[in-house]
Amino acid sequence: MSLLVLSHNDCLGHRPPDGHPERPARLEAVLRGLDQLHDLQVEDARPVTRSELDRAHGPNYLDKIESLDSAGQLIALDADTHFGPGSLRAARLAAGAACEGVDRVLSGEAKRVFAAVRPPGHHAESARAMGFCIYSSVAVAALHATAAHGLERVAVVDFDVHHGNGSEAILAGNPHSLFLSSHQSPLYPGTGQPDAPHADNVRNAVLPPASGSNEFRDLWLEHLLPEIDRYRPQLLLVSAGFDAHWRDPLAQLQLKDDDYYWIGERLVELAKRHADGRLVASLEGGYDLKALEASTLAFGEALN
Repeated sequence: MSLLVLSHNDCLGHRPPDGHPERPARLEAVLRGLDQLHDLQVEDARPVTRSELDRAHGPNYLDKIESLDSAGQLIALDADTHFGPGSLRAARLAAGAACEGVDRVLSGEAKRVFAAVRPPGHHAESARAMGFCIYSSVAVAALHATAAHGLERVAVVDFDVHHGNGSEAILAGNPHSLFLSSHQSPLYPGTGQPDAPHADNVRNAVLPPASGSNEFRDLWLEHLLPEIDRYRPQLLLVSAGFDAHWRDPLAQLQLKDDDYYWIGERLVELAKRHADGRLVASLEGGYDLKALEASTLAFGEALN
């Protein structure tokens, strides 16, 4: 058994308005998928600390988010992102699970960790919530790995169908991290074009609508996996979004369950080659419940 799952029931307490695609049932579907893995170890995640958040987010933003917790009502942070009575606790656990995953793999307690948590994080910028995201969980974890553990090379890999603009903005120019993303274009949030100005530690690759398994695999094989190999990361962090699946209602790519096993297997190979197997993945998107359960199972099988 190589995979540790970190999750928490309180992540179900983040409740956007009825009909919102980022709903508690998503986490239940993920856990149903992971529960089918053999000999699975599941533990409660810990909440993130303020000092861990301070590395990625501005103090005024953090103070504002914390102050909203006392409002006791559902508040729109932007057109897509909502904050209610259980949202602060859930967001703290989501970011904390990613940081704890880093701690666990670097201590040798686990080889690979999947943070089965919500809300997602990769759209949240230093001082802005957006795209369903409140804290930039994987970016927070990357900065935790370098600041608290002294790592010099951390690769952040994002295969969500949407560009991880928040992760990129927070990590851009960081001398100890490499950010790599594949995503559909055009699509929300409209960022991540490979030919747009970007920091030297950023690699973006795009797929047009209707792209499927062959295009996705070729893009990673030709453009992104070799970059990770050359970088020789001491740790891989993965923003694991499953919304490029053909069933997903928020995008137009055509991936299948097996593609998530394939990308998971490739990333584990690189982690074994360069990072003593250390890999931490955190749930991002995925909004069709059937696809989310099956895709998470496939990805988990590759990691386990």
